[in-house]
Amino acid sequence: MTVAHIRFATDILRRLGEELNPSPDQGIVELVKNAYDADARTCSVELINTDQPGGSVRVKDDGDGLDSQRIVDGWLVVGRSIKTRRERTRLGRIPAGSKGLGRLAALRMGDFAKLTSWPRWEESAEYLLKIDWRDFEDVHLVDEVELNISRSSRQAGAHQGTEILLEKLRSGISRVDVSRLARALVLLADPFEDNPIGFRPTLAAPEYADLEALVRNRYFQEADYHLATALDERGHATAVVKDWKGKELFEGSHKELTAGRDNRPYECPEASFDLWAFILNKAAFSARSVSLSAVREWLKVFGGVHLYHNGLRVSPYGNPGNDWLDLNLQRVKSPEERPSTNTSIGRIAVTDTSEQLIQKTDRSGFIEDHAFAELRSLAQDALDWMARRRLDAALRRRATEKASGRRTSDRSKKSLQRAIEGAPKAARVELQEAFTAYDRSREREVRDLRKEIQLYRTLGTAGITAATFAHESSGNPIKVITNSIQAVERRARAELGGRYQEVLQKPVESIVQAVDALSVLSTVTLRLIDHGKRRVGRVDIHRVIKGLLDTFEPFFKGRDVTVEPDFGPGEPFLRGSEAAVESIVTNLLNNSLVAFERSNTTSRRILVRTSVRDGTLTLQVMDNGPGIRGIDPKDIWLPGESTRPNGTGLGLAIVRDTVIDLGGDAEAIPRGELGGAEIVIRLPLLGS
Repeated sequence: MTVAHIRFATDILRRLGEELNPSPDQGIVELVKNAYDADARTCSVELINTDQPGGSVRVKDDGDGLDSQRIVDGWLVVGRSIKTRRERTRLGRIPAGSKGLGRLAALRMGDFAKLTSWPRWEESAEYLLKIDWRDFEDVHLVDEVELNISRSSRQAGAHQGTEILLEKLRSGISRVDVSRLARALVLLADPFEDNPIGFRPTLAAPEYADLEALVRNRYFQEADYHLATALDERGHATAVVKDWKGKELFEGSHKELTAGRDNRPYECPEASFDLWAFILNKAAFSARSVSLSAVREWLKVFGGVHLYHNGLRVSPYGNPGNDWLDLNLQRVKSPEERPSTNTSIGRIAVTDTSEQLIQKTDRSGFIEDHAFAELRSLAQDALDWMARRRLDAALRRRATEKASGRRTSDRSKKSLQRAIEGAPKAARVELQEAFTAYDRSREREVRDLRKEIQLYRTLGTAGITAATFAHESSGNPIKVITNSIQAVERRARAELGGRYQEVLQKPVESIVQAVDALSVLSTVTLRLIDHGKRRVGRVDIHRVIKGLLDTFEPFFKGRDVTVEPDFGPGEPFLRGSEAAVESIVTNLLNNSLVAFERSNTTSRRILVRTSVRDGTLTLQVMDNGPGIRGIDPKDIWLPGESTRPNGTGLGLAIVRDTVIDLGGDAEAIPRGELGGAEIVIRLPLLGS
């Protein structure tokens, strides 16, 4: 019998280095996490001539250090960790236990890696290991290269700890990478509160000093609302919201937080979720000691919700552009009383000794399994609960203010009237006339505001009514008409024979075409209000637009409109809701159809074009209608502005608001490529 073993080619080292280390900052952070596991209190990172290839990186800590046995059985073993999260370290920390994959990727950044360690339990010993990665290029298998660990006497003044030196870097470290590394180190060990574990990584770079000073400003006490959520070992959650003075505003039980999930416990590790939300306006900060601009800058750098797992931050949660709790998209759906990543900062701290949350091999976050989904649901449910409580309080406050305002206005009016009556006779008439003119002007303004409010209410009612009509008409009425006209056609052909075409074919076809158009209106209305389409997730742009054009096809045909889709290559997608994208496209198509109604355009054309460049989708919807006339192009986005008789002026306002909420921008061209109006939408993509 021949005994065999699985062995690894040296190419695996190169591939692991390339695939597990997408950026230098991520690899260096993995080395710093090793210092945390070794119970280090400080860990310094020094970049030496790293602005170009050939530089060096030194990572030094004051942790427990390593002896030869721990180097052999732990530090050099890839894919297995001798640390277990069930056993805390000497300082009570839960080990990160990265299994050496991230460390290997970091060590491969240079041609040489040098480990020097001074173990805590051997006060006179120093251990040295040197790795020359070029040695692995001359052999076929990893285990053919021998590595030597030497032991020598510790030099005077050398304290416990470990130093890793990476030399002759294969690539330079850019200023962007340095800034990213500085931010990662500042946030790594939860600097938002006094840390009893006392781990403090540092970077010898100006970017770090600036960020460290910024994060330690700690403007949490200035937050208008502080949401504090706790999840116990049973999966039961509680929450409380306080204002900036520390006064408790709302308190929520597990039953209140989980009403939308039938009060089921959360199936994830124990956790706490804190969110500090700010109202960023001058009025809110007028009585505070800190400036509005300082808080804005602080939130710009550190805003978002960060995730800490067993004491250490996990990337990319809370990174710029990473809205993993969909704060911004929830704000799109319900803008009032909702925080965004620009107006809030948060932290989820998870204690996970049973390893329910598993990090991806490339260290790009957690595997999005059931436990992770439950953790995210906990945070989102707490945010929804806070939004409901704040909205309820706002409605009650507005009702009180409205009643109070009316009483105050009446009192002020009577008081002014008495003052006029008590004025000298010569001035009394002039004052009375001025007051009467003012009162009339104010009444007109109030009437206009009431009309505007009623417009939105009427539109809401119309939407509900249209949805009801669409639901009903998509069933029996349209089916009855369709079946009846088909019966008429069959009998007429049988009775009239060759005369059918001359007598009835045209009116029958007109009825069929009209029914198809009604079916489109019903289908589109139901599509737009479909609850499932409002769910946030991946939206495939081309699929959504194509589906919408297919739905509208009978409607376009009935109006002699040709729609030409011109989609760019690839399958671009973004994170949002299908309803949002559909509302953009539907309103733009409707805008073109309305333009055709007001013109004598023949050969009516609408072109829908997409293109992708540098991670941005450009959507162009253009027609050969009359173009934008009678209104400044920049004003067409304003609510209520319309050149159409009896138009609401809300279609393009909805388009603009939706595009902005998705992180994009919109542009109106009065006369575009086809001669009519052209609307250009640009949206950031997740991929294509």
